[in-house]
Amino acid sequence: MSASGKALSRFHQPISVPGRRLLHQIPLKFVQKKVAGGGGRALNTEIPLIPFIDFLLCIVLFLLMSFSASGELSIDKNVKLPNAENVLDLVEAPLIAITGSQILVDGVAAGSTRAIEEANRLQRIDELGALLKNKRELWKQLHPSTPFPGVAILAVDQKVPALVVKSVFQTAAFAGYPNISFMVGRTGGGGGE
Repeated sequence: MSASGKALSRFHQPISVPGRRLLHQIPLKFVQKKVAGGGGRALNTEIPLIPFIDFLLCIVLFLLMSFSASGELSIDKNVKLPNAENVLDLVEAPLIAITGSQILVDGVAAGSTRAIEEANRLQRIDELGALLKNKRELWKQLHPSTPFPGVAILAVDQKVPALVVKSVFQTAAFAGYPNISFMVGRTGGGGGE
């Protein structure tokens, strides 16, 4: 016998497998069954698919409703658009919104109106020009065989000075968007669609 065998032989009790010991000495069968664990329940459980599919469907519908999938444009609620009688339906183009002090392109900040108002002269807005040029290049990459339409939509608050609108218009033209449509509210009278 080896040295390790002699070392193990000096223990009087063998090492037992760990497990549950509580209440095993009670001779009643239903107590031993409960103490042994399991309780007669199967260990393999399946996920019920129909409630899971219902849950996913509810989440998808909630997300569609919350992200306004109807095609409405999201402009600042404080912007009050001017009204017009002869209007056309909205086309797909970058939306340049001019609020009291900010210029936004599709909801992303693209400059401030304060510098233009303080200078009191027409000037190019560098952030707006760079953002519009990036959008034009992306459009050209996605539609290589189609000529670039160069259309942008301006949503201007009624209180914004004309000098700011002219500067935004000029910057958009230099960035490759010479065709500008103004977003207006529709008046109640009969007008063109």
